[in-house]
Amino acid sequence: MSVGDSQLRPLAGDDPARVAARVALAELRREIRGRFARAPVAARRTALPEDWERRFESLRERLGTLGMRERSGAVDEFGMDAESLSALRPLLDFLFDRYWRVAVGGIEALPERGPFLFVANAAGILPYDALMIAHAVERARGERPRFAVADWLITLPFVSPRLARLGGVRACPENALRLLAAGHSVAVFPEGAKGAAKTYRDRYRLARFGRGGVVRLAIERGVPVVPIGVVGAEEAHPILFKASAPARAFGLPFVPVTPTFPWLGPLGALPLPAQWVLRFGEPISYADLGRDAARDALLVSRLTEELRARIQSLVDAGLRARESVWSLAPGNS
Repeated sequence: MSVGDSQLRPLAGDDPARVAARVALAELRREIRGRFARAPVAARRTALPEDWERRFESLRERLGTLGMRERSGAVDEFGMDAESLSALRPLLDFLFDRYWRVAVGGIEALPERGPFLFVANAAGILPYDALMIAHAVERARGERPRFAVADWLITLPFVSPRLARLGGVRACPENALRLLAAGHSVAVFPEGAKGAAKTYRDRYRLARFGRGGVVRLAIERGVPVVPIGVVGAEEAHPILFKASAPARAFGLPFVPVTPTFPWLGPLGALPLPAQWVLRFGEPISYADLGRDAARDALLVSRLTEELRARIQSLVDAGLRARESVWSLAPGNS
């Protein structure tokens, strides 16, 4: 009697029906083993490969991540992914050259060596302004600056990882400080959400620049500030008014109502093909003040207002360079 059969001996008090079931299962196992052992060679050739479990598991993982891309080996410590950026560059080129026809002025005045703290007016709901600034600087200098993204935007589903792959970081002094210390230029928008949420009637009127964090950061790190005036982004998504009731349901600061959204549904999220103008001002250096000047609140406040005034003048110059919302004035091509 085999070991398997010895295990089927009835024990004291064992149920005969249970013993009979075990015997039947043992006979079924022997029958199955015998049939597979006598299977013809042709049948064995069509059997599943030995690593079928591994292949099935790999297929299951791929289906589970359908539509997602694996993290590239070129992702840096701040999340920018060279592979994702390269894949999106044709779209950025199209937006820059064909759709918004961005006219850039003053960028040739940038010094040869950075890093820089680019400071611009907040223009538009989505960070198209940051993407176009980064694109213009990369084309002119070969270096792509990182850009600050507002808290309310970076907390939206799927937004944070995608913007991070393109160079976006959460807008806070700590991130800007780390980037500048690592030798990266940074684009910031001191108006914050109140600047991006301006309605159409208040377009291109710069809001307050907070408490001077930008100037303080530039003094502490000893980096030059480059003011930028952005024109065009506020017509890409012109905000007629802001709806607050539905915004609370989605945890947003506001829901914008534009000429196309929400009337056209998802198509209303597409930006309008306005004419864009980017005006780069002369770099501002605070190196002669010394780092202790960052603790002088009155000085920082005055320098912040001066910076705001310079950016407002660049915005005004950009508006004068356009003939209409859709085209440049003659001689400004």
